Amino acid sequence: MQQTETPPSVVRAPARERTPRRADVQGLRAVAVLLVLSYHAGLPVPGGFVGVDVFFVISGFLITGLLVDEALTTGRLRLGRFYARRARRLLPAAALTLVGVAAATVVWLPVTRWREIAGDVAATALYVVNWRLADRSVDYLAAGGAASPVQHFWSLAVEEQFYVVWPLLVVALLAVARRRGRRLSRRTLVVAVAVLGLTSLAWSVHLTHDEPARAYFVTTTRAWELAAGALLALAVPRVARLPRRWLTAAGWVGLGLVVLAAATFSGATPFPGVAAAVPVAGALLVLASGVVGAGLAPLRARVLQPVGATSYSLYLWHWPAVVVATSLADGDLPVTWGVAAVAVSVVPAVASYLLVERPLHVRWRATTRAAGALGVVCTLVGLGAAAAVHGLVTPTPATTPPGAQVLRDGGWDGPDAGMDLDTLVPSLADATQDVADLYADGCHQNSLGVEPAACTYGDPGASTVVALVGDSHAGQWQPAVREVAEDNGWRLDTYTKGSCAFTSATPWLSTIDGPYETCVEWNRAVLDTLLADPPDVVVTSNDAVEPAGDDGPLTGAAGEQAVVDGFDATWQELAAAGTRVVVLGDTPWVGIDVPECVARHTGSWASACTVGEEAAAARSGLAQQESAAGTSDVPVLDLTDRFCPDGSCPPIIGGALVWRDAHHMTATYARSLAPDVADWLVPLVGSG
Repeated sequence: MQQTETPPSVVRAPARERTPRRADVQGLRAVAVLLVLSYHAGLPVPGGFVGVDVFFVISGFLITGLLVDEALTTGRLRLGRFYARRARRLLPAAALTLVGVAAATVVWLPVTRWREIAGDVAATALYVVNWRLADRSVDYLAAGGAASPVQHFWSLAVEEQFYVVWPLLVVALLAVARRRGRRLSRRTLVVAVAVLGLTSLAWSVHLTHDEPARAYFVTTTRAWELAAGALLALAVPRVARLPRRWLTAAGWVGLGLVVLAAATFSGATPFPGVAAAVPVAGALLVLASGVVGAGLAPLRARVLQPVGATSYSLYLWHWPAVVVATSLADGDLPVTWGVAAVAVSVVPAVASYLLVERPLHVRWRATTRAAGALGVVCTLVGLGAAAAVHGLVTPTPATTPPGAQVLRDGGWDGPDAGMDLDTLVPSLADATQDVADLYADGCHQNSLGVEPAACTYGDPGASTVVALVGDSHAGQWQPAVREVAEDNGWRLDTYTKGSCAFTSATPWLSTIDGPYETCVEWNRAVLDTLLADPPDVVVTSNDAVEPAGDDGPLTGAAGEQAVVDGFDATWQELAAAGTRVVVLGDTPWVGIDVPECVARHTGSWASACTVGEEAAAARSGLAQQESAAGTSDVPVLDLTDRFCPDGSCPPIIGGALVWRDAHHMTATYARSLAPDVADWLVPLVGSG
């Protein structure tokens, strides 16, 4: 798992300690908590995220101990009582945090993020946010987006799902044993947990290799860590027979493994997969060391006990504080700010622990029904917080702004700094979702896929066929090209893939720090599809390409020549089949998140969010395209002046928001460019 792509995890204490209370477990909680807090604050603890794995093991161990003690002693399990205790312990503090997050979102975070955060808060209240985050992790449109202030709840969702499923499994095993006229045995439980745990581990290894971003969040890749703790709880009678000195030595080894993982793992470590076995094994050994005796002395230190006791509230509150601080720092959080944010979060965390978590968990002797009702109320509070944020979002006006038309009409006299942003199309809240239809239609391939996944627009039976091919910088032109196709009775087929230019060269993909092999496969598949039934014209565009060399990206003149050769080879294959290739020149790369910039500078957006043309063009792929086109005699449409009139690139033109991020135009602005595209493309298709 690339830890830089998967934001921090929530770490928290299990619902209740076994009796007698183990100070070493509380200390282990504190160690895990401090590791993750340090990591999130930006301190040099590159693998501090392994604290969550430690807590998964602790939860599996303690909760299984409670369940097994009751099941083996009484032959039954009171599910209502179990779930009520969990609800009383966990949900009030979580609901309070969600209310705080909703308030902080409206006060400090830009409106561009409100709608998505509202959805995240709702998913959190329903304990499924980890699956929402897993889906987002492989969503191209979400790539590079800011972390959600409730993203840390993903591990809480995993544990809540464990709390639902694991007791039901025990009840099912009790029922089977009863039907056979036997008592449920510890051995049966061990077999059941081992089978589930090994299955989850195998899946974790597989998915971490194939889809690392998704693997980080889903319950199925994490269940084995909870199962490991459960197995230790079931093995306690046997572990207790081991010599105490062996257990103490094992505990020290385990603590060393946790520290080793925190010190040596990083965002480049594939995770969870096999790597997670290091902190998991470490936590197991530390827990085992206290089965007989008091456990490791350092973990029983008095200074660690309050940290472990408040770990749940600390982790509920610290991550929203870090997210707000990151936003206030314009996305680049200095270590001093990170430390300050974590320090500030201690205040609401301790208040939540003293006023909400501890009174309701320890002091309130509620009936099962009352505790269950409290859980329902807490869920409704979280959903209400989500609804409140969503209700404040201003929707996009149902109007069509002139956009680039003001440039064609010659009426442009600079940004209208006094315009009412409530009339902006798309609205700032909807900007990130104002995208080409091909995303919603499911034909923009992600970084892992290799199938062409085409979409067809215009007249499916038309005799004139145009194909739009390339990466997301080609896909952003689809609204304009679609209008041209529909106006002229053409069929438009689209083939696009994230960060994958239409070239025979092998690109270097920075997010994986390696050759983009699935792009090579996809390009070959698309080219074969086009050659099998050649379209009249292929329209292509792309972001700047960084070709792969033997030991890294190929730079300098050799790199540029590799790009030109890659384009030329692909275009010549199509030309040989009778297909004409034309290039829509790449758009400027403004380099700032334009919607967020405008949202932050509502009164000065015209100056604060306008970028010089020279700087914006520096990262564009236009120069590479023009160089390759000169070699291949391929026409190129350069519309840079439609994005950067008068030498600068403003965020708003003709009442339309030009950019939906730092380098993709909105679908609204793309549609306003359709006449420019038509003036260039229609004669080319007609002469093709």
